[in-house]
Amino acid sequence: MGQSVKNLICVASLLAMTGCASITRGVNDDVVIQYEPSDAVVTTSLNHRCTATPCSVRIPRKESFQVTAQREGYVTQTVDVNTKVSGGGAAGFAGNALLGGVVGMGVDVATGAALEHTPNPVIIQLQPENAQTAIVPVVPITEPQGNVNQSTPVS
Repeated sequence: MGQSVKNLICVASLLAMTGCASITRGVNDDVVIQYEPSDAVVTTSLNHRCTATPCSVRIPRKESFQVTAQREGYVTQTVDVNTKVSGGGAAGFAGNALLGGVVGMGVDVATGAALEHTPNPVIIQLQPENAQTAIVPVVPITEPQGNVNQSTPVS
């Protein structure tokens, strides 16, 4: 076997190991949710419920969703969790261009395997309803006194 054939087999083997994103990364993503206070009720728009913090929910990579935390005496907070192309997903998608072709690329797009959720982790810090806002003192603006150099227009 010639050297060029061995090199070709070696390169093809390395590319095959990258695989497509749907094989190497899967079609689901684990999203971690951390929240305070720890007894808040935390749910997602995809019908998940956290019972302890931190919690992890398995979400299809192509799904955007919302996380809502609420507790009596606190302001309810909702966080939008969206998707973006990840570094690992892009590598798997590129592997398709070389090996899997259009079919593999189509599978990755349809399943969302090249995507990841952001933010991940989702961090929620509920604020008490009666929290006082910081009061910034107002300093009155006074007119300059005495001799002040003023600029004059140049003609």
